[in-house]
Amino acid sequence: MKQERKIIPLKDLNLTDRFLFDTVMEDLQTQQDILSIIFGKEIPLLEKGETEKELRISPLLHSIRMDMFTMSEDQVIYNTEMQKKRKNDLAKRSRFYQFLIDSALLAPGVPDYNLLRSSFIIMIMPFDLFGFGRYQYTFYNVYKEEPECTLDDGAVRIFLNTRGTRPEGISKELIDFLHYLENTTDLAAQESSSDRIQRIHRQVCKAKRSEEVGIKYMQAWEELYYEREEGREEGLKEGLKEARKEREQLITNALRTTKSVTQTAAILQLDEEEVKKIAEKAGLLFP
Repeated sequence: MKQERKIIPLKDLNLTDRFLFDTVMEDLQTQQDILSIIFGKEIPLLEKGETEKELRISPLLHSIRMDMFTMSEDQVIYNTEMQKKRKNDLAKRSRFYQFLIDSALLAPGVPDYNLLRSSFIIMIMPFDLFGFGRYQYTFYNVYKEEPECTLDDGAVRIFLNTRGTRPEGISKELIDFLHYLENTTDLAAQESSSDRIQRIHRQVCKAKRSEEVGIKYMQAWEELYYEREEGREEGLKEGLKEARKEREQLITNALRTTKSVTQTAAILQLDEEEVKKIAEKAGLLFP
């Protein structure tokens, strides 16, 4: 039986919803504003970054699809991801992202690793992945015995939590923005004095009013719905196949013990004809 089809109207989406986030992030000014809010300084970008960028270093290796991949004028790489669902692999996923980004940045045969650009992987999520109540968790390589000594390899990973409770060390603008991501409404935007958040909200409103974006949203939703239906049906088939396999194994084990189709059928309360067919298949028909 098919599941009931439910779709959240485009006008009710928040920026924590990947479709709206990716759509709004196609705008260069919005990309700059979001990065500038996160880092507390202007981040002028070299050019409009790519959304839904696929990165793969070999056809045989696992690929990733990045929500927003861009480069600043000083050639620093920024990969910004919206992660709405809690998963237990996010830390290691960020490690794999870092590996693929670095692999793509260094041309084959180039021996000078100093050519690797600095990079930031930013994951935004509506939950506290680490449990300390922080709005922002920043990770970079440090020397364990001397924490003030950093490796300075240019790789930084930042996890942003829209539900933080500890404002120390974080700008009000970033806190307002993180709250706005999860509650993307006119009221939430009006409550902030940030010009950047006002610009982002205007871009959100423009996307929500766009007929073209509305059509893309419906198409994306339909595609995802049918993918899930196919996956669910395939999973059901696999489940039934596994259940039949276990049933046959149970009957086969009983036949080896009883050495009798009739007795096995009686013990397992099954149809004798079914037991006989499995016995024939397993070569366990006893005289």
